[in-house]
Amino acid sequence: MRPVRIWFRKVGTARYISHLDLNRCMARAIHRAKIPLWYTQGFNPRAFLTFALPLSLGVAGERESVDIKLDDEGTMTNEEIIARLNEALPDDIPVFAVTEPVMKPGKIAYASYELTLDPEGRDAEETAGRIAALLQSETLVVPKHTKSGFVDFDIRPYLDHVKVFTEDSQVRISAILPAGSTMNVNPTLMLDAVKAELGLDLYAQIRRTDLYDENLKNFA
Repeated sequence: MRPVRIWFRKVGTARYISHLDLNRCMARAIHRAKIPLWYTQGFNPRAFLTFALPLSLGVAGERESVDIKLDDEGTMTNEEIIARLNEALPDDIPVFAVTEPVMKPGKIAYASYELTLDPEGRDAEETAGRIAALLQSETLVVPKHTKSGFVDFDIRPYLDHVKVFTEDSQVRISAILPAGSTMNVNPTLMLDAVKAELGLDLYAQIRRTDLYDENLKNFA
């Protein structure tokens, strides 16, 4: 049995595939690619697939991963796994690397995001300035959905690694936010604040670019 970590992107129309459907898609692709996947033992054997951190619907992912175990004792190379999976997966879910797992998914504490906002005819520099000033407010309370319902949540303490700038007449936000089991701040909460406080309901494309541990070391 050999554990491997499959690295892939989730872009284009695949952004709108739910995590459950992504799980099914990946499992079927592994089966079609004839990769010797290890199954759990017992009365109801299951394929071992563990995704690092599920993406929100509509968010693209540039460095996503899923852990599997191979039942082949190393006879299939990483390059062969990449080639076989890319033949079996949709074009919007390309595999770009296969490695040995180093960090456990439970160690993930932060995620980096790139948001591209369409100013919709407004001056991009002025709009970026207003958004930057808002995100630097002393407090910034927005409704946050929890298991017990919506609660008022101050996102300002979690915005120290946020930059707002313009590029190609669009507003860009680069952010590193808490993510994982301990604390999770969805980047859409910033957009909710912009809508509520500035009256700007801007179309935004969101990409998650990487994951990190508590020391901001890249997930590997």
